[in-house]
Amino acid sequence: MSTRTTAEPRWLDDREKDVWLALRRLVWGLTPAVDRQLTRDSQLSGPEYSVLATLSECPDGVLRSGTAAQELGWERSRLSHILRRMEAKGLIRRSCSADDARGQDVTLTEAGRAAIVDAAPGHVDFVRRIVFDPLTPEQQAVFGQACHRIAEAIAAAEGEAAGPAGCGDTGQ
Repeated sequence: MSTRTTAEPRWLDDREKDVWLALRRLVWGLTPAVDRQLTRDSQLSGPEYSVLATLSECPDGVLRSGTAAQELGWERSRLSHILRRMEAKGLIRRSCSADDARGQDVTLTEAGRAAIVDAAPGHVDFVRRIVFDPLTPEQQAVFGQACHRIAEAIAAAEGEAAGPAGCGDTGQ
């Protein structure tokens, strides 16, 4: 279903075009750069690191797969594929939820915890060097606000829920 109208498009002016192209270069360049750093330094992919980080932030290292998908902003099928690969590596374990047998819990294993503990220092250093060090504290604040506003606009345009469910949510 198209959302086009017969009204004249609101074309970007030169300043807006420069901002858009800078944002596009950032978005398209950031994920491959993160993946290269993680693979080089810890043999984890960016998605694997994201799953491990999300699980490690839960007190017991356990999260329902549906909640994890929400927190990560991923489709369940993408998460399922990544979890299958991570389970084969021994980084996580999947099991039927104790609260609801229809759901699936994802548990961080000792090997998974060791992998995130090993990978986190280098990754944080990388993030600091490419995101924070080039900016002043004032620029960081403005950039953070801009990122939040853009994310909110994306969520509103897609009709998504307001925020992540969190570790304590038992909903699928």
